[in-house]
Amino acid sequence: MNIHETAIIHPDSIIDESSYVGPFCIIGKGVTIGAGCKIHSNVVIKGPTFIEEGNSIYQFSSIGEDTPDKKFKGEETKLIIGKNNIFREGVTVHRGTIQDNGITQIGSNNLIMAYAHIAHDCMVGDNNIFANNSGLAGHVKVGNNVTLGGYTLIHQFCNIGDYAFTGMSTMITMDLPAYVKAASHPARVVGLNTVGLSRNGVSEESISNLKKAYKLLYRKSLKLDEAISKIEELNKKYSDKHLLNFIDSVKVSSRGITR
Repeated sequence: MNIHETAIIHPDSIIDESSYVGPFCIIGKGVTIGAGCKIHSNVVIKGPTFIEEGNSIYQFSSIGEDTPDKKFKGEETKLIIGKNNIFREGVTVHRGTIQDNGITQIGSNNLIMAYAHIAHDCMVGDNNIFANNSGLAGHVKVGNNVTLGGYTLIHQFCNIGDYAFTGMSTMITMDLPAYVKAASHPARVVGLNTVGLSRNGVSEESISNLKKAYKLLYRKSLKLDEAISKIEELNKKYSDKHLLNFIDSVKVSSRGITR
């Protein structure tokens, strides 16, 4: 185990022997760090926090801290982090609250860029990119392969579907369906994330189907239930998992979708 002599490590923490903890880091009680992690200098990690293998956390990040939610009274809640994530400089991630499931959870292979914030009770999937200074309020759910442009702000309790994309300085106050691009302040829908789909190996056939679904939802002036019904008819014809994902991301919405 490679721990710098200036790091402060709580005796109840568990750090895999293959991981590195740099100078002036503080690793608190109830922290578990898996194999092959690199904790750069001046990082604070507070538990209960469970970090799987291959993560890299850069300087001045605060991981697993208490939430500032005024309802929080010091209950034992958790942060769970998957594999091979990168947390760049100054990232802040808070543990959950008992008002939800008591857990903040981040999946694997995410790039969380400088000064991004992930608040209490957020659920973040895999292969996402959060650009500099993007922020999730409490109870936000983010799917997989999502890109948040710099300074994007997500309102509490919003859902962001798979492959969604936001431009710089976008403010999201309602759910954003899968595969959809949004921009501006407040957010407006600006198209389908076809570039992201192509880069992630989604077939041309599925992209074509999603374009048809997108037009029904956003370009035909249909009521929401009418649009969903027509997209479901489309999926009966094509039986496309991406179409089904698009439908589900709209139907699951409790706040209403950005439209």
